Amino acid sequence: MRFIDEVRIEIRAGHGGAGCVSFRREKFIPKGGPDGGDGGRGGHIIFVASERKNTLQELYLRKRLIAKNGQPGMGSNRHGKNAPDIVVEVPVGTLVKDDAGHVLKDLSRPGERYIAARGGSGGLGNAHFATSTNRAPRYAQPGQEGESGIRVLELKLMADVGFAGLPNAGKSTLLSRISNARPKIADYPFTTLKPKLGQVFMPDGDGFVVADIPGLIEGAHEGKGLGSRFLRHLERTAFILHLVDASCFEGKSVSEQIREIERELQGYGPVVAEKPRWLVLNKIDAIDRQSLEEAQSEASAHGLPVYAISAATGEGVDALVWDVHQTLLAMRESGQQVRSR
Repeated sequence: MRFIDEVRIEIRAGHGGAGCVSFRREKFIPKGGPDGGDGGRGGHIIFVASERKNTLQELYLRKRLIAKNGQPGMGSNRHGKNAPDIVVEVPVGTLVKDDAGHVLKDLSRPGERYIAARGGSGGLGNAHFATSTNRAPRYAQPGQEGESGIRVLELKLMADVGFAGLPNAGKSTLLSRISNARPKIADYPFTTLKPKLGQVFMPDGDGFVVADIPGLIEGAHEGKGLGSRFLRHLERTAFILHLVDASCFEGKSVSEQIREIERELQGYGPVVAEKPRWLVLNKIDAIDRQSLEEAQSEASAHGLPVYAISAATGEGVDALVWDVHQTLLAMRESGQQVRSR
């Protein structure tokens, strides 16, 4: 299944059914009064946040959502049936926007519902319009038109911790090591082509969710390599684990790797750039002790917490996971918003 995190879709709610013009025609009652029923409501278009969904592919394929019209009223004061609503499940963390980009709803909690387009009300039947001077009204209301328009749905993954780093920094390997996610892993850049979520389980039954976004390249915040779309998945995280290739396999020093990602985070905006961030020196199994000490010294100069790990062998990973969990617990206790429990 393709990972689709943004769609533009046409929506049209149903038209309300027309009210009915009708008169009682019963034996021995030659001049019965009005008995026209009301029309039914047109169908709504409703989005519901669901933990069963992790992509907007269904809406990407449908392109438009058109609800049915309400049924017209009938004689004998029988009302027309309401049209069924179109209810579409979307991933938790989906923003609903209008065509101008204004946020209409943030579906950030499981089960949360949003009526994106309301069906038109049914028209009143002529039974409502009888008066002392007009006992046989030949008028009923038409149904109201349903709402319509363009909606843009944008998914921002819901995670406690986000991974950031250059391509081939080892983010997917770490995700596989600590969580239940099983991403494709290989020794070449851009193995990760779409964001992935992983659930980390702690021995006490608690846990947290991590998000691995594709490796960032220079100019990512400007949209290069779809970078701006990937960076937005870090917006809801509590803090960022910034992975750095300690082996400098691509020829960039530790500081160069750190500065390149910092430029992209700052270019995207403060909502991401100002999040707490830890530097994680990965691939320490590929270097000797002297090189590791030099890498740690270089990373420490940036004034951020530094961890040295090997996602491939597991060295240092347990300590990192433990500290992440303890930090999230402390953030919860202090009242900061953290997703998982």
